[in-house]
Amino acid sequence: MVQLRLATVADIPAIMDIANWYAANTPANFAVVPEPLAMWEQAWREQRERYAWIVAEATADDGAADETAIVGFAKASPFRTRCAYNWTIETTVYLRAGWHGRGLGRDLYERVLSISRKQGYRKAIGGITLPNPPSVNLHEHFGFRHIGTMFRVGWKFNQWHDVGFWELEFDGGDSREPTENIALVADVLAK
Repeated sequence: MVQLRLATVADIPAIMDIANWYAANTPANFAVVPEPLAMWEQAWREQRERYAWIVAEATADDGAADETAIVGFAKASPFRTRCAYNWTIETTVYLRAGWHGRGLGRDLYERVLSISRKQGYRKAIGGITLPNPPSVNLHEHFGFRHIGTMFRVGWKFNQWHDVGFWELEFDGGDSREPTENIALVADVLAK
């Protein structure tokens, strides 16, 4: 059984382990050395009120509470730091090796996108190291559209990698002024 929920500080080591596995084994994550726990904990502390961090927690079939594991995560984060970008997020989703093909990535992304939309964000950006058909399909399933590719921007595993960018406009491209303030994650979930 898999349950989706907001990440807690206790989940950060598992989130870091999943992300670091991708950094060590794939070009999907451009980190070239394992990222430290302190960096992940700081990012979570700084972002958790304004950006949804969701984990997928698997429980053993017998329901034993001590047999749970974080098998994936998705998160929203700031797209850029300048204030004019406040209504745009960058999205990320990773699954533990062996958990692909079960629809879990879609479930995680759906939750993060739904919360972000309700908070008042207007646009989500996803960056994908190419080629990566499963990630492209995931983004396009939710209505993201390809907006461009940066060629040979990342050097990893002794070769250059391209990164494509996909965007999702939550409001369908409405040009009205955005909400004055983005709602906090907890306030959206309390409704």
